[in-house]
Amino acid sequence: MRILLVEDDQRIAKPLAEDLRHQRYVVDLARDGLQGWEYAQTNSYDLILLDLMLPLLDGISLCKRLRTVGCTAYVLMLTARDTTGDKVIGLDAGADDYMIKPFELDELAARIRAMSRRNPSVQQTVQYGKLQLDPVAHSITYAGNILALTPKEHMILECFLKSPTQVFSRSMLLEKLWEFDQISGEDTIKTHITNLRRKLKMAGSPKEMIETVYGVGYRLCGDSDR
Repeated sequence: MRILLVEDDQRIAKPLAEDLRHQRYVVDLARDGLQGWEYAQTNSYDLILLDLMLPLLDGISLCKRLRTVGCTAYVLMLTARDTTGDKVIGLDAGADDYMIKPFELDELAARIRAMSRRNPSVQQTVQYGKLQLDPVAHSITYAGNILALTPKEHMILECFLKSPTQVFSRSMLLEKLWEFDQISGEDTIKTHITNLRRKLKMAGSPKEMIETVYGVGYRLCGDSDR
């Protein structure tokens, strides 16, 4: 899942983004409303965490603008003002839900899980032969054995599992799985693919479970017996 966090208070934004990334979400952090608008125009998000009081463009105006252009991301408004009027204005602007600051990270995680349950494709177990993704447990197994993957390895393999016939170029994977503020070259993808192949082989998979399509990218290959 890709999340856009629009929050100008770094005391909140930084630990929140780190916690979400630890949960294996891809998180882009915008520090004002205009930057949030720019990010939303260049990427597709499943969830937008949107502060109400933002510099340059406030949260209500940004939410209205997003809905006007057809943005369908789930919008969770973050507000420090616990008043019915603010909640009504936020929901009328197109927000799906709201949370009052300060809030517990566990509560936010529960809200995100609840949102995911409304989208069956997000929570659906995916299987490709002996390879299986359990999105609820955040685990990937081969022949029933849990693969010890880093967060990025997990997300790359998840991309392959959800679109097993698609060829992913290195640039596509970088765009889907790396945040805007991270600087990574395409060699980073090559390293992760090498590590994934090694871990899959140790679990008993065919040698080329991840196939290189020369000049294009990578895709799952073999052992599909579905």
